[in-house]
Amino acid sequence: MPAPVTPQVIVVVHSILTKLRQATAFSASLPTRQPKPVPYHLQRLPPASSCQPLSQPRHTPCLPSRPALRSYIRPSTCLTLLQRSRTMATDSMPILQSRPEGPMDTERLADQLEKPLLDNRSYRVIRLPNKLEALLIHDPDTDKASAAMDVNVGSLADPEEMQGMAHAVEHLLFMGTEKFPGENDYNAYLSKYGGYSNAFTAPTSTNYYFELSSSSTSNSPTSSASTSQASLPLPKIKKNEAPLYGALDRFSQFFIAPLFLETTLDRELRAVDSENKKNLQADNWRMMQLNKATSSPRHPYHLFATGNYDILHDKPIERGVKIREEFIKFYQKQYSANRMKLAVLGRESLDDLQAWTEDLFSAVPNKDLPKLRWDGIPVQTEKELGTQIFAKPVMDQRTMELSFPYPDEEDLYESQPSRYISHLIGHEGPGSLLAYLKAKGWVSELSAGASSVCPGAAFFTIGMRLTTQGLANYQEIVKASFQYISMLKAEPPHKWIADEQAQLSEIEFRFRQKIPASRTTSHLSGVMQKPLPRDKLLSGQALIRKFDPEAIQRGLDCLTPSNFRFTLSAQDFPADFWTEKEKWYGTQYKMERIPGDLMTDLVEIIQNPTKRPSELHLPAKNEFIPQRLDVEKKEVSAPATTPKLIRNDRNVRLWFKKDDQFWVPKANVHVALRNSMTETSPFTAVVAMLYKELVDDSLTEYAYDAELAGLEYMVYRSPGRLELTVSGYNDKMHVLLEKVLIALRDHEVKEDRFEIIKERALRNFKNSEYADPFRQIGRFSQWIARDKHWTQLDYIEELPSVTIEDVRRFGKDCLRQGHIEILAHGNLYKEDALRISNLVEATLKPQPLPKSQWEINRTTEFAPGVDYVYEHTLKNPENVNHCLEYSILLGNAQERDIRAKALLLDQMLTEPVFDTLRTKEQLGYIVGGGALILVTKIGYRILIQSEKDCDYLEQRTDSFLVKFEQQLREMSHKAFEEHKISVINKRLEKLKNLGQESGRLWHHICSEQFDFDLVYRDVEHIEPLTKDELLEFYQKKFLPSSPERCKYAIHLVAQSSPEDIAAKMDPSEQREKLADEIHKLLAQMLQDAPEMDKAGLVAEFEKVDVADGDVPTILSAVGMYLAANGMPEEVISQILAQGEAALPQLLPAAGIVAKHQPMPGEGLSMSGSNVSTETLEFKKNKLVHIKDVRAFKASLPLSAGPVAVKDITEFEELEPKL
Repeated sequence: MPAPVTPQVIVVVHSILTKLRQATAFSASLPTRQPKPVPYHLQRLPPASSCQPLSQPRHTPCLPSRPALRSYIRPSTCLTLLQRSRTMATDSMPILQSRPEGPMDTERLADQLEKPLLDNRSYRVIRLPNKLEALLIHDPDTDKASAAMDVNVGSLADPEEMQGMAHAVEHLLFMGTEKFPGENDYNAYLSKYGGYSNAFTAPTSTNYYFELSSSSTSNSPTSSASTSQASLPLPKIKKNEAPLYGALDRFSQFFIAPLFLETTLDRELRAVDSENKKNLQADNWRMMQLNKATSSPRHPYHLFATGNYDILHDKPIERGVKIREEFIKFYQKQYSANRMKLAVLGRESLDDLQAWTEDLFSAVPNKDLPKLRWDGIPVQTEKELGTQIFAKPVMDQRTMELSFPYPDEEDLYESQPSRYISHLIGHEGPGSLLAYLKAKGWVSELSAGASSVCPGAAFFTIGMRLTTQGLANYQEIVKASFQYISMLKAEPPHKWIADEQAQLSEIEFRFRQKIPASRTTSHLSGVMQKPLPRDKLLSGQALIRKFDPEAIQRGLDCLTPSNFRFTLSAQDFPADFWTEKEKWYGTQYKMERIPGDLMTDLVEIIQNPTKRPSELHLPAKNEFIPQRLDVEKKEVSAPATTPKLIRNDRNVRLWFKKDDQFWVPKANVHVALRNSMTETSPFTAVVAMLYKELVDDSLTEYAYDAELAGLEYMVYRSPGRLELTVSGYNDKMHVLLEKVLIALRDHEVKEDRFEIIKERALRNFKNSEYADPFRQIGRFSQWIARDKHWTQLDYIEELPSVTIEDVRRFGKDCLRQGHIEILAHGNLYKEDALRISNLVEATLKPQPLPKSQWEINRTTEFAPGVDYVYEHTLKNPENVNHCLEYSILLGNAQERDIRAKALLLDQMLTEPVFDTLRTKEQLGYIVGGGALILVTKIGYRILIQSEKDCDYLEQRTDSFLVKFEQQLREMSHKAFEEHKISVINKRLEKLKNLGQESGRLWHHICSEQFDFDLVYRDVEHIEPLTKDELLEFYQKKFLPSSPERCKYAIHLVAQSSPEDIAAKMDPSEQREKLADEIHKLLAQMLQDAPEMDKAGLVAEFEKVDVADGDVPTILSAVGMYLAANGMPEEVISQILAQGEAALPQLLPAAGIVAKHQPMPGEGLSMSGSNVSTETLEFKKNKLVHIKDVRAFKASLPLSAGPVAVKDITEFEELEPKL
């Protein structure tokens, strides 16, 4: 499918001793601080809080997955040097310049924007006197406010000697400013109002954004009816009372006076390093960097964008570089108001938003920096083109990518010629390249599209997933790709195809619904960097306005044999095949010229377009384009919160709700077939999965046109049911629905497709064992806690024995008996919903399933007062990261009082979890906490991925929970009430679109609790809570010593460790590595001292046998090194006294085993920070290691199943069948 990437400081003994006194080991005070979506009822509640989803930490680096990501279609900017005062290098001095002089009039660039039909927001674009542009968005309905700043400088501006600089600066801006010096002042403020922040670094942009509640008061209703989505007149908000103003005040200081504190520098560079290590075994990152590393070394595209501790810290220090100064210099050279685009969204008036923007952002310094451009420097030259690259992936996958250097099209926004080309090459219908290759049994997926590298340069790529046969025939796949390209070149571009694309783009834009506030601002601040008319910021990239055949032809002219190369990634090559290793990720590969005979064939294919397979041809006209787009809009006092049950019999329950708030010509139909077959065992689960995949596979060609026309379907399994969702424009929804139902009923499983799908499924299950540990841990947690739940290991064991007859039998037996549950929601009438239920029933024709056979979802009842631990060793031998999921079960999720306390504690805990365990203790890059819903139970979980072992991570988590009790006890009444307001506002957050509402309704139906007013009941029970009540609850449920606490933990243990890898070093490498580790620690301890040359330490180690691990001998060598550097004897004694305890923890990194181990609580923090991490003494509950999961679950009772909050008849408004 189409794919839309100083002077030295004098040593002062007193200062050094002060630093030493601050550095104590393990001592700590814990300060406060669309592709198809996952079905709603499979997601966790409540909505993501300040830590963001656990899989998405606060900082995101240069994003991979080229070409689909916006980060790869950003323009860039140009580098100029601005000299700055040497005094700016001092630790406490902010990076501050005076307010620009001259005329102070703000320029109005646009008073209105071309916008979707139903968009009730008001827009204004302004340019401040310092040339910073801002898009102001007034949304009268929003309950969330947001802002984003896109700075037009990214990783392509990194200096060669400190690659990852832009990404590191992104991290450092969060760590305090002159006006708000606390390193978590910004995020603590956002958390106070139920908000969060994030940032990412792209090749030519760095994007910062936040979101928080728009109100400082509770939006709590007196009844559900008062929570209408309709607009209400808003009183004028004073800026000192508006959460948005306070957030903007803190946010603006990132770009005016950041501190770049020395005390935070090392920690954030370690966070960057941890982030990089997280990605080392991820194939998308590895392949992206391989493509860059094998491109022209003259173009900055080849650089390593993420950075690591070595290139950002160690190597510069070895060269005598003052690294803090380098970050300041980069910031001063590259960050300028004229390169910044700001988007602000709030419910305040445009005039207020403008006044606030002028007030807070006019002080951003403007240096009138030019755009960064690399004109005349090709990303890839003749040397890199005409090559074939074979790469070894971590996972067992076979992919191929054809890549063509391509012109950047940012000036061609009206015609967007590459969308025409990618539409055809990436098509999946009859006559398409994918259909042809799939029929051959060579390819299972294909995508195509252009992605920008920087202004003037882009790539057009064709990416494919190959089968085993496809790998053997990869040259034929390349030829077929050029045969399709040749066909397109052979005749002029077709206007009817472009008109069809234009029509679909117009429909999609006209009925575009709102997305979350931070996604809006982050996206639009990036769009503002494009050369678009300011009144077309919303529509410019969305609408195709013009048919430009010449531009299309120029794009096709780039797709030639002389202007391409391809990369083939597979494990199916002998071990001695690989000849090279990529520097940063260690990817093994082989790069060579494309064979002459293949190039000759490709040239001939282009020259003779008629010599192509007859199966390749242009697509037919799209019959799914909607024609009826009318919506009957009726004013309502408040949108209904519950659907009506309009049919309820032995065969079908039909729930219906006509859209009464979004008014789009769309609908969502959810169908669930309850049966007794889909999840009874791992075997039936994999058989059901294969059948579902085979049905999807058979519908690819038919359903693709529907997908292009905004109409999609999804089939998925869930416990005790097979589910189908059809969503999009309602005009032709019934046509697609009927086709999918027939396919489910009548699909004939073909032998060749069965073998391909089965092999792919087995490979995917095995590959999942090589995913990031934090992505794997959830399924082990579910396995332990839920009834009838299995792991990938169970599926891997069962899948090889599944036969084609098993799958055929399942297709017939699954639909033989069942109960049908339907939700019809959107631009539909009752008659439409009844017709849909008749269609489903008449097509599937199941015999009724007695209610006694309906699946009951239950969870394990963990015994209180016991700490359960399940440990699993990870499969990937190269992975060095452990992972902990620490789960506390608080009680029945349907008990209102327990839910209220759990949600309030989620609000209070999540930001301190991140700030303490991630920012201060540096346990790892992946750290987060959040509320946990396990079917019938509600709880709280903390997740950490780290190089540190899980027992240590548990100890730090226990310590945090104990310390937090004191924070809760000392919390002021005002702070407590603010937390309540924040969580209430989060629970009452307005729905953004029809899909969100459908998802919520379907979740409550599938749960069989029918608790449609859940959020309002939550609010009713949160409002009266007192601090004493919450403190007592916390002490009983969270404290590690409480006999009432129910807790279990999953430990995913890495096979390897950095120490294992280092153990393979020779003696010289060991000395170098040990000197590295000790030099880092000394640099952290002696921050006010002049930097010392590491080579001297290596020289001292050459005089002794460090490999013996004798701590006194090694310390003696360190003492000689310090003395040689002029260190006073008193200071050396202090350092060595601390080092005696710290050194044994450093030695394993160099593959050395210490003869003396420190006592618990001794030594320096090995995070490299001065944050103390003492081990608190407290009584803990009994520890039980789960060895046999089946026996463990058998030994404990199961919870009660879900209970309906109302009798189902209370929802009935039965209609006669049509």
